[in-house]
Order: sequence, then C-alpha cells, then structure tokens
Amino acid sequence: MTEIMLLLAGLIGGAVNSLAGGGSFIVFPALLFAGVPPVLANASNTYAALPGYASGAMGYWKSMAAYKDRLISYGVVAALFGYVGAELLLVVSDEQFSKVVPWLMAFAVALFVFGNQINTMIKARGGERRGMKALGAVLLLGLLAAVCVYGGFFNAGLGILLLAFLAMAGMTDIHAMNGLKLYISSIVALVAVVRFALGGTIDFYHGSIALVGVTIGGYAAARLAKFIPTNWIRTGVIIYGIGMTLYFFWTAYIA
Repeated sequence: MTEIMLLLAGLIGGAVNSLAGGGSFIVFPALLFAGVPPVLANASNTYAALPGYASGAMGYWKSMAAYKDRLISYGVVAALFGYVGAELLLVVSDEQFSKVVPWLMAFAVALFVFGNQINTMIKARGGERRGMKALGAVLLLGLLAAVCVYGGFFNAGLGILLLAFLAMAGMTDIHAMNGLKLYISSIVALVAVVRFALGGTIDFYHGSIALVGVTIGGYAAARLAKFIPTNWIRTGVIIYGIGMTLYFFWTAYIA
C-alpha cells in the first residue's frame, strides 16, 4: 500500500507541477507518511521531482521557443543559487524553515496576482531613463537568485515562486511561463540532488517510486495543457496558492 500511495502521489504531483506548480505539497507529505524522516523526505522529494520537471519542460518546448534568449542567463543563475540552497538545507532544520514558508508563499501569490501591473509600472519608468531598464534587469535576476536558493533548500512552492518571478519579468503566456518554470526547476533540482546524494540525504527506494509517478504525470499534463483555457489555469494557480498559504500558516502557527 505504501508503494501504491507514493506512485499515485507522484502522478498527481507531477501533473500539478506542470500545470501550476506545487506538486511537492502532495509528494512531500506522502514521503513523510511512508515513514521517511523529514530531512530525508525533503531531499527525496527534490529527487523525485527532477525527472518530472525535465519531462514537463520537454512537453512545453514549443511554447518556450519565443523566449529562448533567456535560457542561458536563467540557467546559470539557477545552477549557482540552487546549489547554495542545497548547502543551506544541510545546516538548517526543517522545523526552523517551516516558520518562514507561509510568508514566502504569501509573497509569491501576491506577486503572481499583481505581477503584470508591477511590471507595467517598471517598464513605464524604465522608458524615461535607460539606466532604469538595466537596473530592473539586475533586480529581476536578483529575485530569481533568491527563488533558486529557496528551491534548492525546500522544493515545495518553487513552481509558484517561479511563476510569480516570470510575471514580474513581463511574461503573460501561461504555457511559456510553465515551460520556463519547469526548465529552471530542472536545473535547481539537478544541482540540489547531486549535493544531497553526495551528502547521503536521499531515500532512493521511496523517492524512486514517487519519481516514476511524477515523471509520467508531468509529461502527460504538459502535453494536454494547451487544451485548457489560459484563464482557467491562472485562476487555478491563484486559488491553489492561497489555499497552500493558509495551510502553511495553520501548520506553522496554529496546529
């Protein structure tokens, strides 16, 4: 029954990752329920998510074609700061970080909801002075670096944070955003998994069962996403993000 539960959690989590982000909120608790200790479950969740991120990004490849000029810069930032986040996990406990998670989630949802309006304002002011545009680009990369540190440390919620960042970066096509989100997530997860594996903090047996489900679910959802209206996906992301934010506040400060 444990193996079946992990496989189903992986299938659902992979699909959610491709469509909106947040699949780790399904897989991570499933690993805990299977008896995996919290730190191992956190690292194993990142390991399980990696192929799903990669397969999902492949499914969105055509949607990302218009933004291929961003792949190198985003990829370098993801690799460097994803590794920094992985290092932090080895010295900070999950209990300490659990107090910060709800605040990060609330910030991410707010960015996703108002990202387009904020970006319009930044562009308008940037048009007045050329230097403002360059400054805005640097600040955006700084924001991406912070998000990648988060992702390397605690994978849950990375997708929603990346969608918020991409909205701030001026993107509005949800399918292209999902593709870039999965591309960045793949790199963050890859460097983190390498670090976790070297540190012996991955439960490869339980993590691999979830990994199979995540990979299949992520690719299938990415291939079918174009048949779902964009507004539905965006609304779903917002509702899901608010729900997860409230859940984390409950578990961190009330329960």
